[in-house]
Amino acid sequence: VYLAPSLPLQEDFVYHWKAITHYYIETSDDKAPVTDTNIPSHLEQMLDILTQEEGERESGETGPCMEYLLHHKILETLYTLGKADCPPGMKQQVLSFYTKLLAHIRQPLLPHINVHRPVQKLVRLCGEVLAAPTENEEIQFLCIVCAKLKQDPYLVNFFLEVGNVLFWDGVKGNALAPDTGQSPVEEQSERQEEPQAAAAASIPSPTNNNNNSNNNYNLVTSLLNLTKSPDGRIVVKACEGLMLLVSLPEPAAAKCLTENTELCELLTDRLVSFYKALPQSMDPLDIETVESVNWGLDVYNLKEDAAVFTGKRALISFLSWLDYCDQLIKEAHKSAAAVMAKAVRERFFVSVMEPQLMQTSEVGILTSTALLNRIIKQVTSEALLQEMVYFLLGEEREPETPASITQNPLRHRLIEHCDHLSDEISIMTLRLFEQLIQKPNQHILHSLALRSLEERNYLENKPQEEREPLENGQPHDAVDLEEDPLFGDDLSPDSRLSGSDWLSSSPPQSPDNSKSDGKTEVHKIVNSFLCLVPDEAKSSYHVEGTGYDTYLRDAHRQFRDYCGVCQRWDWRGNPKPFEKCNLDFPFFEGHFLKVLFDRMGRILDQPYDVNLQVTAVLSKLSLLPHPHLHEYLLDPYISLAPGCRSLFSVIVRVVGDLMLRIHRIPDFTPKLLLVRKRLLGLEPEGINIDHVTLLEGVIVLEEFCKELAAIAFVKYHAAASSSP
Repeated sequence: VYLAPSLPLQEDFVYHWKAITHYYIETSDDKAPVTDTNIPSHLEQMLDILTQEEGERESGETGPCMEYLLHHKILETLYTLGKADCPPGMKQQVLSFYTKLLAHIRQPLLPHINVHRPVQKLVRLCGEVLAAPTENEEIQFLCIVCAKLKQDPYLVNFFLEVGNVLFWDGVKGNALAPDTGQSPVEEQSERQEEPQAAAAASIPSPTNNNNNSNNNYNLVTSLLNLTKSPDGRIVVKACEGLMLLVSLPEPAAAKCLTENTELCELLTDRLVSFYKALPQSMDPLDIETVESVNWGLDVYNLKEDAAVFTGKRALISFLSWLDYCDQLIKEAHKSAAAVMAKAVRERFFVSVMEPQLMQTSEVGILTSTALLNRIIKQVTSEALLQEMVYFLLGEEREPETPASITQNPLRHRLIEHCDHLSDEISIMTLRLFEQLIQKPNQHILHSLALRSLEERNYLENKPQEEREPLENGQPHDAVDLEEDPLFGDDLSPDSRLSGSDWLSSSPPQSPDNSKSDGKTEVHKIVNSFLCLVPDEAKSSYHVEGTGYDTYLRDAHRQFRDYCGVCQRWDWRGNPKPFEKCNLDFPFFEGHFLKVLFDRMGRILDQPYDVNLQVTAVLSKLSLLPHPHLHEYLLDPYISLAPGCRSLFSVIVRVVGDLMLRIHRIPDFTPKLLLVRKRLLGLEPEGINIDHVTLLEGVIVLEEFCKELAAIAFVKYHAAASSSP
């Protein structure tokens, strides 16, 4: 049975459209606001009809009302009326109509020339005027366009203009521009096939022509304008729209984004202005403890913030925008991410932060270092982290020499600040490096430590077979405290470590660590660290809960975390074979390890908080699963080349110095115990104790040796269980 097509919906649709056009023909008063007319109601009815029509048909099938809208270029006409804003308020109505049409209709409309052309033109009208009465409708419209592009990324090519020609039309040799004379249905179906075909082909870059001034990505430009709105909600929506656009996988769009819009400038200019609004000096603790920020949820109470600390509001604004830049770069197409990250490096880090970090004012150095530390903590996108690391440490890969350490002035200055006259600056900078070496970036560790250890030229230059065999499980040239000049005959006999003391208090030996795998057995290494501090200088066994086992638990957890971070860096299990190492050039531990070892060597003479921070950085380095770091920092039995030092040899010197000093301090052990209890809060602060810096240093030294023993044990265990 042949059924005649039902026309009532289409008749209805045409009726409402004609009612709108007749208004313009018949009315003489174009000053009355649109809300006093029937236009909004007619537009609403048209939308309802289109939605109803789609609901009644097969998926993807175009009905007669939609065909009418497309064929009669209704959106073009509406755009013209909206642009003229006639009658007043019409722009708002048009934006709203476009938004609802794109949101409610499921079939793809944007591929049609009579949709994407007027949509692109309407996009240009958005964000033109700051704080315009239509801002709300503008942002809703732009965001629905972005959402549609996120669903079908190839459609973005309709929104790139090259020399004022729509990029897509240029690609198609203007195939979409002429009126084809086809029926709307044929035209529509063909339109939908074309973009996919072209998207599959490689799309020429929209910026091939030399003069880029006419190249536009109006969608981005309009959103950027709306990020300057005084209304916070509009700003957040505009930022969300940009987040969608930067993540589109189309290379042409990514190129246009960074070359033909002001996105990079806006990101960096705003970062700079927020940074410059911060007070010149702030308490590092405030900077560190201000709550974590999320760019879209920057809610605040000015009065409340000011009561907490001066500059809190400014700090949250800065950190929120930094978070936005970081997330944007993380989401962005790889090529766009690289360009944006470089812009942040050049326009913010180099131009603004570097002078702050290089200044001589101690207050200024402290504040800017604390801010940098917070920035490092917050950055998670790979591209921005990489640029920040290159900014801080330089891009050099070759081993350092004592002469080359000054070639990168900022890196040199930051490492020098780890040993600054101001303890506060030293602590803050050491914390910065502690934060840095925990970031998932291989260049950080290479720059600070690994490049100096690559050739293992800290080892004595003798091939393996020429070395003497082990005596009692130790190499003949292992550090022997009794032969060390610092442990010489001028000490009283009972203050020296005898060979048996050296291996006492061993952790219980399990079958796992008793077998030798060519390395010195782990229990000997563990004991080397545990027995370094002489008994009379130990105080932890007098106090509950300060045993070696607590360090084992921490080391196990931290080592597991580090292995997760370093997994993709191909740090193979064994050190570089000795015969392949270049042992001819003299070993230099590198600027960073030099400063850490120098500070470690002064542990008995510097403040408790400095010591805690120095040992924290060294233990983090020791935890890293790189065979050379492990050997250099955690193997007491390596044969060091003449004039070289390792972490163990530095500690041995400190212990020698300590044993000379112990005998000059009456009641050394009771005083030591009292200081430990005070540090733990088990004793009230009472009378002053002399030599308190030394005593606190001894306590840190004892704890650090236990920590190193635990790390060595955990790493050995992990290696033993993972080897076949």
